[in-house]
This record gives sequence, C-alpha cells and structure tokens, in this order.
Amino acid sequence: MATRERRLGEFNGDGDPGPEQLVEVLCEDHSGTYQLPFACRMIDGEWRNAQSDSVVEATVVGWRLPRR
Repeated sequence: MATRERRLGEFNGDGDPGPEQLVEVLCEDHSGTYQLPFACRMIDGEWRNAQSDSVVEATVVGWRLPRR
C-alpha cells in the first residue's frame, strides 16, 4: 500500500489538463499502479494516447507534466 500512496503522491489528480497538454498518466488495475509508457491528452472527457489518438482503456488515477 505504501508504494501506491507514494506513486499517487508523484502525480497530480486535481482537475483535468488542457486538451493540448501532453501529460504522463498513472493507471491502476487489480495488480496495482503503473505509468503508461506514452504521453496522453484529455480530450472531451477521455484520456487518449497522444501519438495514436486511441482511447486509453485503463483506469487513470493521476496525471503529471512530463519529467525532463
């Protein structure tokens, strides 16, 4: 559980980023939390892969600006 809380603390879950903002997302499933290996955008209430424009079919629990 500490790992989940630590990871959630590294991501912003407040509001939604702008539709043109590329962000990193943290997802969660029955196995735990994981970061997607590609940038995403929030468009019309849906998380989308920024490169392919496909809908992210995972439960997104946080987002953050890309780390440099």
